[in-house]
Amino acid sequence: MNEDQLLRWRMHSQFPSGAGTVAAIAARAPGIQAQDAAAARLGLRARGLAEAAAVQRVYQAGEVVSSWLMRGTLHLVPTDQLRPLLALFGARNVAAGARRRRELGLTEALLGRALAALPEVLTQPLSRAELVARLNERGVGVEPTGQAPAHLTAYAAGLGLLCRGAEVAPREPGYRLLPAGEEADPAEVAAELAARYVTAFGPAGPADFAAWSGLTLTVARRAFAGLPEVGGGLFALGEPPEEGEPLVRLLGAYDNFLLGYRDRGLMLDQRYAKRINAGGGVVRPALLVDGRVLGSWRRDGGRVVVEPFGAVPEGLWAAEAAAVESFWG
Repeated sequence: MNEDQLLRWRMHSQFPSGAGTVAAIAARAPGIQAQDAAAARLGLRARGLAEAAAVQRVYQAGEVVSSWLMRGTLHLVPTDQLRPLLALFGARNVAAGARRRRELGLTEALLGRALAALPEVLTQPLSRAELVARLNERGVGVEPTGQAPAHLTAYAAGLGLLCRGAEVAPREPGYRLLPAGEEADPAEVAAELAARYVTAFGPAGPADFAAWSGLTLTVARRAFAGLPEVGGGLFALGEPPEEGEPLVRLLGAYDNFLLGYRDRGLMLDQRYAKRINAGGGVVRPALLVDGRVLGSWRRDGGRVVVEPFGAVPEGLWAAEAAAVESFWG
């Protein structure tokens, strides 16, 4: 398998043909990065979602939620998958944020008061500002400005007490209680997640899974036990794609595919790396063709403006750009 074949296979694994629901796409992805709501909608579109408004509807119906999972990053997932994933990532993310919470004055006593008050406060979805205000009415004492509210909600989410759901106002996600559920075995969750990762990102190896998930390489290797290897330490589920027309996608910022592997050098020429990986954790929208990043793009009003890296014919992306413009409406 040469480099072009590997990248094309990965592209077809990540972006299967056909339409899908928000929950089904998020389950297969697995998880859609959701720190940027508009980018999350584009991520769903690239994987088969036909209508942008469907995202808010399924949030309202409780079919999907968002929480801090892989790499401590906000992801949209089916509601029934969140609690098992928290068995794998919740305590890890809570521990990773301990130092910053202390720096922000989120003491154990304050956190304890906040957690105790949450069931009384979250009788309905609230914005983060509303949530903090209600907590402070009960004497919790959270500094309402700065980063303390964000770290408080991430802490409670990591413990499985709350999650993010439908917007309660434009660009204002609502926080809601996470219903109780059965405990899950982290090792079993890791193995299931590895299989779903390989379905969506394969061919890939344990080091790629570790980089994407934030789990240790030891945990990743154990999770890959029993998965089919296709050569060179890479694993895949399914067959390689047949020869055909190039597969093209315009990806939003922070797309799963761009963050799914240990080494991005295979998909992105280092001469153009800073035009996508802008620094400070910023990952810009990208033009992806058969697994290679061949340009960046931006929205200008209702139009898509593609900025190719070198001589890339416009005919290659014209239909995809029109599809994105139609998705925006």
